[in-house]
Amino acid sequence: YTILSKVHSDRNVYPSAGVLFVHVLEREYFKGEFPPYPKPGEISNDPITFNTNLMGYPDRPGWLRYIQRTPYSDGVLYGSPTVENVGKPTIIEITAYNRRTFETARHNLIINIMSAEDFPLPYQAEFFIRNMNVEEMLASEVLGDFLGAVKNVWQPERLNAINITSALDRGGRVPLPINDMKEGVYVMVGADVPFSSCLREVENPQNQLRCSQEMEPVITCDKKFRTQFHIDWCKISLVDNTKQVSTFQEVIRGEGILPDGGEYKPPSDTLKSRDYYSDFLITLAVPSAIALVLFLILAYIMCCRREGVEKRNMQTPDIQLVHHSAIQKSTKELRDMSKNREIAWPLSTLPVFHPVTGEIVPALHPDSYDNTSMPLMQTQQ
Repeated sequence: YTILSKVHSDRNVYPSAGVLFVHVLEREYFKGEFPPYPKPGEISNDPITFNTNLMGYPDRPGWLRYIQRTPYSDGVLYGSPTVENVGKPTIIEITAYNRRTFETARHNLIINIMSAEDFPLPYQAEFFIRNMNVEEMLASEVLGDFLGAVKNVWQPERLNAINITSALDRGGRVPLPINDMKEGVYVMVGADVPFSSCLREVENPQNQLRCSQEMEPVITCDKKFRTQFHIDWCKISLVDNTKQVSTFQEVIRGEGILPDGGEYKPPSDTLKSRDYYSDFLITLAVPSAIALVLFLILAYIMCCRREGVEKRNMQTPDIQLVHHSAIQKSTKELRDMSKNREIAWPLSTLPVFHPVTGEIVPALHPDSYDNTSMPLMQTQQ
């Protein structure tokens, strides 16, 4: 179901269009090419990283991806070739870097994409596996176990792994580095028979409702995957290409000759002078004149037409002025009289305890004290 090859100098590989292609860049092969060369029996574990690109270009083709977690792990090229590249050799330059000695080694990988007779498979299903990373899923034994589980559930005659995509490439978040969390991986497979009843259970209204409520749907065949693969059944995608309506429209090609639009007349090389005096008047002079007129009107109103106190008194009747003056005089006399009043302190403000001995002091008043001014609240013994 997958093409797995190892690194050799100028190696030719022949993947099929629409079938998953996996190419492993093994560090063991490049260790012997970096000086100082290891002696017989000596173990070398230098950190090695790889850079892959299409010959003559800074990056790889759109269908080809590359992953290497650490400099001490192997690199993996993987992807699904397209039909457009069939028959065109694709040369990938592989550059290995020794991070200890800063030495490099370069090899070419020639990919000859072949056309598949049974491509495209009409029934395609994409699974989301939550407990796997992409490099773990690309291992031949793990991918073989998954395809075996799918084959037991689907029962097809032909089953191919079409593509594998990391959840990070689909907009997923980087998992937290706790509890050995995985980023997740999407695996698309294709078959030549319709989907089984087990896979169709995801489309039931009950399971759709559970998925909308972020609950796990009830799938009868989930136990066949649960031992090794934790599948998110709410994210499964079933595509039936036999029911797809073709939207291809035939392109009507013309003669490739544009209609005659006359002789081309370029603009003149000389520029005409332009008078900006009128623009100045409209932009600055006119608004400034309007603002000056408004300022003069406001200044006249505020400064030249003040009535003042004398004019106000002249327009006020004499009887009203006399009445107002009498009120002011009476108010002033009452205020002066209130300043000379002597009133005994109320009982509520007299001390109850002697400030030195602490004995209770009765609140006594002289005989001349006016009982009428005694407050209503008496002191409590």
